[in-house]
Amino acid sequence: MSAREILLLGNPTLRNICAPVRNLRSTEIRNVIGDLHDTLDRFRKTHGFGRGIAAPQIGSPIRIIYIDCEYRGALINPTITKKSRRKFMLWDDCFSFPDILVKLERNYSVEVRFTDESGKRRSIKASAAFSELLQHEIDHLDGILAIDRAIDSKHIILRSEYDKIRHPTRLVL
Repeated sequence: MSAREILLLGNPTLRNICAPVRNLRSTEIRNVIGDLHDTLDRFRKTHGFGRGIAAPQIGSPIRIIYIDCEYRGALINPTITKKSRRKFMLWDDCFSFPDILVKLERNYSVEVRFTDESGKRRSIKASAAFSELLQHEIDHLDGILAIDRAIDSKHIILRSEYDKIRHPTRLVL
């Protein structure tokens, strides 16, 4: 297992709807899970951020995401089964366009059913940032990118400009 290159915005593979995982114990699936872990780890070390990654981002069009935050591990064939009516706005980023942030709206809480790496069916209830992460990564499995969910074209910004607005430099005379 190894870190793979992350596909970038514009790569048509990111727009594909991913196939469900049928054989959890296959070598191919085990390798993809290991590669997702290693790629997430490398991205975090290189860029200083990152909580999750989806299989299509490393060129594997299958329904697996890997997260490392309130839950750590692979979510295989994840499905959002419940969404709150309550929504919230946030600036979202993505490994596939690491220099861009997009302001969008997400459900404040979700419930997700999935199969874990051992083959056990599980369910996670998530809210706020964790909910947003799950929605973002599951969108990838359906060929949807955060940029598709932008409020409008005025709410897409370069990370460098966002950082200036968020942490303005003071001019001392």
